[in-house]
Amino acid sequence: MTVWRGFTSKYFLQTFASFYLTINLYVLILIPCEYSHFIWKILGHSSTIMGSMEVYNTSSTDFTLMGLFNKKDISGLLFAIVSIIFFTALMANGIMIFLIHTDSRLHTPMYFLLSHLSFIDMMYISTIVPKMLVDYLLGQRTISFMGCTAQHFLYLTLVGAEFFLLGLMAYDRYVAICNPLRYPVLMSRQVCWMIIVGSWFGGFLDGFLLTPITMTFPFCNSREINHFFCEAPAVLSLAYADTALYETVMYVCCVLMLLIPFSVVIASYAQILTTVHHMSSVEGRKKAFATCSSHMTVVTLFYGAAMYTYMLPHSYHSPAQDTVFSVFYTILTPMLNPLIYSLRNKDVTGALKRAMGRFKCTQKVSGDVF
Repeated sequence: MTVWRGFTSKYFLQTFASFYLTINLYVLILIPCEYSHFIWKILGHSSTIMGSMEVYNTSSTDFTLMGLFNKKDISGLLFAIVSIIFFTALMANGIMIFLIHTDSRLHTPMYFLLSHLSFIDMMYISTIVPKMLVDYLLGQRTISFMGCTAQHFLYLTLVGAEFFLLGLMAYDRYVAICNPLRYPVLMSRQVCWMIIVGSWFGGFLDGFLLTPITMTFPFCNSREINHFFCEAPAVLSLAYADTALYETVMYVCCVLMLLIPFSVVIASYAQILTTVHHMSSVEGRKKAFATCSSHMTVVTLFYGAAMYTYMLPHSYHSPAQDTVFSVFYTILTPMLNPLIYSLRNKDVTGALKRAMGRFKCTQKVSGDVF
């Protein structure tokens, strides 16, 4: 326990909080500017990358996102539902991060990884939904070339990091249940940081490799993206060039980023269920099976929808189906992850009660002072 308190030192919390606030200022407040200038400044190679892109896209014509709210009879209802999901995801993940880094009982490898998953989910949903909601309120559907490029890069980076992190989190649960005596060694602080760094490295590599190539293709003059954000397959459908080689490369990347982590998840939970099956406690078995089933449900939803989009042949796709499946892993999953993985956990609910108790005591003391 003492070792893991190092994760929540004052320096780490300040760095984490400042990074989170900085990202949200640009993602949520500077939506009209599409936060593209910020992300490309961070990348540090904007002039080189964008220069090569502009060779093929010299016109300043914006892209048009057809969006989710294109049916007038249900657009208002969809807007309300998406808004509720978005703010629920932000609140649930924000609460998880706060509880994990303020309650000493949650300073364990599992919750350390979960806090980073919540952070990714907050950033992930914030790259897509806020602009979609604001565009609906303003009655517009356009997104600039720079904005589309930035959204594409952020999306690929964050979803790639989550693909890897979920797979490695399943390995963490496997070690905790199947090899509990070796858990402190196999999931040491150094190992956990390697998992986090490796996940982010895989995500950034995916974004850096695929974004410049995707946005370099010459696009049709209409530039109407039949989707609600700049996802690679939807953007590529506008290209009037041979994209077969690039689609093959993207398919290989998807195999590495989807099938391998998903296989790790399946193998880990299969070993967990085998171990749980031999438990003597009936109540323990029921609890473990319930936890594993809920985890597998949300993981299968996330990986399965992504596999459909990126690995199924185009002949089996339709724009409407692509939109529906994208909703599952871009909007629903960031809300479900904290609910499934953490907020149903007794340790987390206990931490939440203690935090609320401290808050009430603070309010009472403040009231007594005044």
